[in-house]
Amino acid sequence: MIKTSLLAGFALAAATGITGAANAQMVKVDKNPFPSTYQAQPSGATLIRNAHVYDGLGGAFEHIDVLIKDGKIAALGTGLEAPDGAAVIDGTHKWVTPGIIDVHSHLGVYASPSVRATADGNEVAGPVTAEVSSEHGVWPQDPGFNRARAGGVTAMLVLPGSANLFGGRGTVLKNVPARTVQGMKFPDAPYALKMACGENPKRVYGQKGGPNSRMGNFSHYRQTWIKAAAYKKKWDDYAKDYATWESRKSEKDKKDKKPPSAPTRNLQMETLMGVLNGEIIVNMHCYRADEMAQVIDMSKEFGYHVGAFHHAVEAYKIADLLKENDTCAAMWADWGGFKMEAYDSIRENIPLVHNAGACAIVHSDSEVGIQRLNQEAAKALADGRKAGLKITKGEAWTWLSSNPAKLLGIGDKTGSLSVGKNADVVVWSADPFSVYSRAEDVFIDGALIFDRNDKSRQPVSDFELGQPGEGDVK
Repeated sequence: MIKTSLLAGFALAAATGITGAANAQMVKVDKNPFPSTYQAQPSGATLIRNAHVYDGLGGAFEHIDVLIKDGKIAALGTGLEAPDGAAVIDGTHKWVTPGIIDVHSHLGVYASPSVRATADGNEVAGPVTAEVSSEHGVWPQDPGFNRARAGGVTAMLVLPGSANLFGGRGTVLKNVPARTVQGMKFPDAPYALKMACGENPKRVYGQKGGPNSRMGNFSHYRQTWIKAAAYKKKWDDYAKDYATWESRKSEKDKKDKKPPSAPTRNLQMETLMGVLNGEIIVNMHCYRADEMAQVIDMSKEFGYHVGAFHHAVEAYKIADLLKENDTCAAMWADWGGFKMEAYDSIRENIPLVHNAGACAIVHSDSEVGIQRLNQEAAKALADGRKAGLKITKGEAWTWLSSNPAKLLGIGDKTGSLSVGKNADVVVWSADPFSVYSRAEDVFIDGALIFDRNDKSRQPVSDFELGQPGEGDVK
């Protein structure tokens, strides 16, 4: 889904001050000026014995041992030996799964407590704000991260809101306690571009001189992509021209002709160029099947790929089209009917998309729902089975782990209990498709980050520690 671009690493910088064409260099700008500083917490080996396992790839097994070592899944099987010093967990009557990955979260950018001061999810300066990034609005102290971890969530995509046609960049985070958002950033995970269609941008900008119809939405999309394509061409031409100049054989030849000048930097277009170069994944808020189909056509017009439609309550109508275009649908189990474009929702949406062979994902879009995504998947599975669809529990867990990991471009690192992948693992007290099940132990990169039976392994936000009361030492 992600491809390497010729312009990887190219961007604009001010002149370096070096004089003389022969000494000139092609200036490059770091495309990730706010890099991840995440460091996995120290971890020893852990052996989980005799558990039920959903491997995240569709498999379901009984009486399986899972060995975690050096932060990775080291082995799955029966009768595994515990390395010296390893912690051993009795998995009898318990279930083990990959950690849940939520591809649509606003934790941190719409933090708790929900007041205006913590609402940083939408930049409504205009219908196109591709230049902003959720990472600059995330409050790492949001207590919601702790609540989500207790629900088995080990990673998430934090997105801007859906007020805008182009809402900005989304950032993939590991659900670990950290002082800064960079300490949570999933290393090397691609950015997402949040886009939105339909009623939201119409409502927000209809009275502000922006688009106030679906026709207007699409014209703004296309005009903006035309600008982005022109910006990309400038950079492509610059790269070619510089390569031609650099290929001159002698220093004298180079002195006779100055090196080309790079284009002027534009943060908004830089994000969209990243999409056109296949480096940034489009995640688009869209409800109606007809609009999703038109967006796919538009993506072909401008040569980019839609990674997923979010909410997508009518995805069941075009599941074959989603499969054909390798586009995921990130959906709720049973939300619908709360506005006109959500009117034609059905509870069988997720299983029908899955049954068609398309990429189905359960998402939250809620600081409450993210705590119970296993239950959301259970509801969707039950509704599919009532409709006669023969979907196994092992298959349904792909909606929570491997499919989200694939969409986010991190499927080679996490999303399944596969040997060599990051040990992002949850031990459940019972079958996680039961309402009575609870996440007991949550491992991220092999480190025990949450333990329901050990208060010292239940991180709290500074915000949750409270304020000094009357009479307390100030």
